[in-house]
Amino acid sequence: MLSLRPLTAVDIPRIVELNDAAHPAVPITSEREMADLLELAGFTFAAVAGDDLQGFLIGMTPGSTYSSENYRFFDGRGVDYLYIDRIVIDPTVRGAGIGRTLYTAVFELAREQGRTEVDCEVNIEPPNPESLAFHARMGFERVGEQETKGGSVEVALLAAPVRD
Repeated sequence: MLSLRPLTAVDIPRIVELNDAAHPAVPITSEREMADLLELAGFTFAAVAGDDLQGFLIGMTPGSTYSSENYRFFDGRGVDYLYIDRIVIDPTVRGAGIGRTLYTAVFELAREQGRTEVDCEVNIEPPNPESLAFHARMGFERVGEQETKGGSVEVALLAAPVRD
């Protein structure tokens, strides 16, 4: 049975393993960089079955010192939001609904906090059509595009309203 809990420092090796296996959809990240990201995170979720961490989500709240170009885009829009920085699912369990479960938790958190939308980005280049399709099914719409990482990556900037 799948359950959700916050990520902890003990999870970092497994998070990095899953993260780096998902490249280029997410950037390669060292354990130190991942620890720093968790320190900045406004919220996190680990999707676990027994002792197996099968997926994770890291998010930010408004006003963070997080320097991501994508986060900065959303933080500058003047909307009360939660930002999903990273979601990764173990490839052996993709399609089992873990992504939807993690996103549902974010929308529930956003409702509890009185936020108006949930924001994220998905790579256009290198392409990630499966993720774009997933986000469309979850109600996300494109609010912009931008090049990041010195022009090596282009992303679709996506937002979805928080509904009652």
